[in-house]
Amino acid sequence: MPYVKRESASQPNFLASAKFVAFTHQISDAGVTADANGRKIVPAGTVYPANDATAIGITYTDTDVTEGPQPGSVLVDAWLYKERLPVTPSAEAQTALTEKSDIKFKQSL
Repeated sequence: MPYVKRESASQPNFLASAKFVAFTHQISDAGVTADANGRKIVPAGTVYPANDATAIGITYTDTDVTEGPQPGSVLVDAWLYKERLPVTPSAEAQTALTEKSDIKFKQSL
């Protein structure tokens, strides 16, 4: 019987609507630093592929890239709360997301 270690995390919900569209993309391990446990995790809510004019979406789930690039879910059509994302999208990224996808931002209450 395999040993399974359970871990939990707490993160604010950045989705402003239950309706969204996500596609699978290869999430790169470049530039991702290891956490205290030695794991390289790209957190949910990260601008993909970078927080600049190349942005095409927002990661939907955490992706473990410790062993190298891994497939991950990327939102391309959704309403999001910008201030709840782990890193606020840059002005360039917001423009790119508007032009290249259907990501929209809603003001948090």
